[in-house]
Amino acid sequence: MGVSRSIARTPVEEELLSQPVCWREAAGLARQSPLPGDNSRVALVGCGTSFHVAQAVAAWREAAGRGESDAFAASEMPVRRRYDVVVAVSRSGTTTEVLRLIEALPAGQEVLAITADAGSPVATAARRCVALPFADEQAVVQTRFATSVLALWRAHFGHDVEGLSRAAEGRLRAPLPDRLTSYRQFVFLGTGPGVGLAAEACLKFREAALAWAESYAAMEFRHGPISLLDSHSLVWSLGELPAGLADEVRESGAALEVPATDPMAELVRAQRAAVELGKSKGLDPSRPRRLARSVVLS
Repeated sequence: MGVSRSIARTPVEEELLSQPVCWREAAGLARQSPLPGDNSRVALVGCGTSFHVAQAVAAWREAAGRGESDAFAASEMPVRRRYDVVVAVSRSGTTTEVLRLIEALPAGQEVLAITADAGSPVATAARRCVALPFADEQAVVQTRFATSVLALWRAHFGHDVEGLSRAAEGRLRAPLPDRLTSYRQFVFLGTGPGVGLAAEACLKFREAALAWAESYAAMEFRHGPISLLDSHSLVWSLGELPAGLADEVRESGAALEVPATDPMAELVRAQRAAVELGKSKGLDPSRPRRLARSVVLS
């Protein structure tokens, strides 16, 4: 009889599987966190994955009528605009663009950092901080920190994070798209908060699998990009599609994924798919080429 051996998981696999537990912990933290209150004018900033988190949070907050909410890449925020709070999202708390932005903001501007390290430079510069050390990661590729920040905010908004965690557990067991390794183009679509989450799913495919991936607001997809679709394309929507768009995608010969679940839970499945695609190419999905856990410039 042969000896059964377990296959060691990569850091990013371990981290993405831990997300439902992290979401529950983040939800508990939300009750005592100094997140902006209703009717305050808020800017959320970050880089890469953290920028996509900022996009999603701003869309949820604005849609709920809790106050004006803008999202910016840290390097592109117009610093002369006045906000009640600027929220800086940075897993490591060392990202150069975020630190430069905080330094460039007007004197007296309130800044709240959300990071995995309460002792980091960004946390120190912001003076107010929400730390999620339980969601920190070894992998360069972000999974659980980003979604734990989302869970923190969604709990703050009164969303059912326990239900989201159960949905994510289901998506961690769900089959991945058929013929995943056969596609040459991956397109992610979303609406509202799903636009930022689609961009994040796209980024995971680029980072972990070195795949040709794109993301769009669903209604914008008809305005040019749909012309690129063919039988080698997979279109993956992180929410319900606008009327008629599914038929147009299928008519192109592309495959289509439109799961009936919350976009944040479906993001977990997209993360899994990106990691599996990367592994099928012989890549290390935890440590993509030319990337580091934080962009620190001299």
